[in-house]
Amino acid sequence: MTHSERPAAVEVHHPQPLTPPPATHLVPVQPGPPPAVQSVVLPDGRVVTGYALTPMPTPAPAPAEARPAVSRTAVNVALYGAGFAAVCGGLLLLTTFIAALTALITQLIILAAVIFGGAIAVQVFGHRPHGGAGTTVNIRKAVIKRSHFHG
Repeated sequence: MTHSERPAAVEVHHPQPLTPPPATHLVPVQPGPPPAVQSVVLPDGRVVTGYALTPMPTPAPAPAEARPAVSRTAVNVALYGAGFAAVCGGLLLLTTFIAALTALITQLIILAAVIFGGAIAVQVFGHRPHGGAGTTVNIRKAVIKRSHFHG
């Protein structure tokens, strides 16, 4: 560092103490009575000792009229199948319509070619009232010298 450079300002951070969480009133709870110990003698003479387990009460089954006759999943699967069949039928009709429209356009193009081609053929090869098969030129006093026509 040279004498002409000044040191940059230093920012000092002072730690802030964390505030303790608000005190909650904890109420001590006494544990319940110890579970009963039960011993069971097995048929071979061994004794097994352990805590007796109280079975959990099973919930009462719902009344039969509250349950639907058909599960919701089965209804969803059936609706999906019906919708899929309807879509497939619609797609089949759409492709049939496109094929029929293509055939119609093709037949109209062929019909137009036959009609206009026939009209052109009649004009080209048709009968002319003046009887000539080409351009008629009236020649008067034609002079042909050395295979050249001078009219």
